Amino acid sequence: MWTLQDAKNKFSAVVDAALTGQPQEVSRRGKPAVVILSAEEYHRLVDAAGAERGSFADHLLAFPSDSVERINAKPRDVEF
Repeated sequence: MWTLQDAKNKFSAVVDAALTGQPQEVSRRGKPAVVILSAEEYHRLVDAAGAERGSFADHLLAFPSDSVERINAKPRDVEF
């Protein structure tokens, strides 16, 4: 893992390592902050995630609305 300062100073080396297929982790203030990876790997991950996930509309339509029990609650009286 690179510190942020080291990654700034040796950015070409960080990019070269990422281009060889080795994602590079960078920390800031001692905590993991970012991962640098090649554009090819990034697009592969985005495409794979998109292929596994349906649309939000499909998600809502798949909701099992018939099997959910609803309570018969009456609204409370409110005075203004």
